[in-house]
Formats: sequence, structure tokens, C-alpha cells
Amino acid sequence: MPEVADLAAIHAVCFTLPRPWSAAEITSLLGSPHVFLLAESNGFLLGRAVAGEAELLTLAVLPVARGQGIGARLIQDFLTEAKARAATTAFLEVAAGNDPAIRLYERAGFVLNGRRKAYYASLDGHRDDALVLSRAL
Repeated sequence: MPEVADLAAIHAVCFTLPRPWSAAEITSLLGSPHVFLLAESNGFLLGRAVAGEAELLTLAVLPVARGQGIGARLIQDFLTEAKARAATTAFLEVAAGNDPAIRLYERAGFVLNGRRKAYYASLDGHRDDALVLSRAL
């Protein structure tokens, strides 16, 4: 398992909106029996499966490693793990302005299920909607 500090460092490089997660926040999530980590050397995914639903909590791939299939592999591994944990539905939220991530999730079979207006706030005050995507497992 990668060090939590390394995961937080990857997350910090990848996110400004929503804000990156700290090592303490990642550690707290990993303390739950419902949360699981999938990792490669240049990226990771945190997921949660409980009560028949799986949530993709975060997916982070270093910018220098994007376009190499890491994100797609991690999503497929997430779907496999979610099924193994008896989930029948998977969902996630993504910033409406994150077109590359939205395309990646759509290629994995996720479809728009809802919108949370002005959900994400950046340090400069900019707000972006969150799109809620889901798919059956």
C-alpha cells in the first residue's frame, strides 16, 4: 500500500476545485471498513461500498501520466471491487468544468443523474456545479 502522504501529494497536484484532500482526511477515510484504495504508481482511487451502493470518492492521476490508461484501469478495478462488495449501483460526483474526467467516466458507462448547483468553491471564490453520475453494476 502506498504511503498516505504520497496519496495526499498526488491529490494536491491534481485538484484545486474541489480542493485537495490532506493526508489526515485520507487516513480518516481509510479507517472505514467500507472504504477501499486502488493504486498505481502515478495515481489512485478511493471508493466506498455500503448498502448496495458504491461511490467513487476520488480519482487522481498525475498530469504527467495522463493518457496512459491509468484512470480507466482504476475505474474498471473500482467497478470490479464494488461488485465484489455486493454493490448494484455505482455513483460519483465531478466538477461540471472537468471535461476530461467527465469523458473518462462516460466511457466507463456512467450517465448524468443530477446536478448540484455551485457545489464546489475554490479559494478565489469561483463556484462550479457538481454533476452526479451513476451506472448500474
